Amino acid sequence: GSVPTSAGNFEWFPKPCDLPFATPKLAQDCAALISNGVDERRAMDFKGGESQALARVKYYLWESKLLQTYFETRNGMLGGDYSTKLAPWLALGCVSPRYVVSEIRKYESEIMENKSTYWVIFELIWRDFYKFFALKYGNKIFHLHGTCSNRSAAWREDDAALKAWKSGMTGYPLIDANMRELKNTGFMSNRGRQNVASWLALDAGVDWRHGADWFEHYLLDYDTASNWGNWCAAAGMTGGRINKFNIVKQTKDYDPQGDYIRHWVPELKDVPAAHIADPSQMPRDLRDKINLNYPNKIKLPQRSYTEFGSTPGPKRDGGGGGGRGGRTAGRGGSSAPKHRARVASIYESIYG
Repeated sequence: GSVPTSAGNFEWFPKPCDLPFATPKLAQDCAALISNGVDERRAMDFKGGESQALARVKYYLWESKLLQTYFETRNGMLGGDYSTKLAPWLALGCVSPRYVVSEIRKYESEIMENKSTYWVIFELIWRDFYKFFALKYGNKIFHLHGTCSNRSAAWREDDAALKAWKSGMTGYPLIDANMRELKNTGFMSNRGRQNVASWLALDAGVDWRHGADWFEHYLLDYDTASNWGNWCAAAGMTGGRINKFNIVKQTKDYDPQGDYIRHWVPELKDVPAAHIADPSQMPRDLRDKINLNYPNKIKLPQRSYTEFGSTPGPKRDGGGGGGRGGRTAGRGGSSAPKHRARVASIYESIYG
């Protein structure tokens, strides 16, 4: 017979609690999401399927021409156009990375080739890298000490810190904003992912696998290899350089006016930009004046990175530059960058 046009024709339709391995809390959250609808604060309205994926490629490349400024905007956190946002469709197989690359090559030949066009392809290659990374190391990407045999760390079980991190109540505005966005929409920017992973694993010292598991439960673009590989690297458990992020500095660099933070942490709407990175440093009279109702910062342990066998790398400047030389630009652009591409670390993989 014909396929029913609506679920109403079925005698039984699964509820969130019927999902395999669904915890009561996860089932409750799913039911609430279905009941309440999508969060109006979301970066964009992700809808599944090939047609929607192709429409996004068309919009990002050909209609808006946002592709040509991707390198400059990719570290954004607010809105729908600072990055390609193709990750959910790629993860679910709605669009092929080869198709995306073919469209970019076409764009380069017809409109412009620059660092931005190169960088999107480069990040798709990072996505492939983690497939091979997982293939090489197998189940080690799920192990506490990861894929390196010469590095270990004293990971902690801290229920209070983990709960605060999950709920966006750590007292660190940038962390809280990103974690609330994830829980309410299933998405988080690449810049946000790097910061929340660094905070949980390297600042709080909590078993990093709790973070990877949380991402697995909530990300629309969840991909086993990318998620666990990136978390393993963020925790310093791949043997590479340890990249510990200074959360206050990251806030000042990437959300200096606090627009993103206020978007997701309305308790901070009256906090001046000068104090948005660390409200705990506001003068007491100002805190009282705006009636600030925001948690104090979680107390973090003192950690010695000699336990990792490596000290944290140099301060990050916002993310690994580089471009590709050797080919002339297409119509409307200048020559491609002459310097060779580089990335600051294995965790510089961008999620689309």
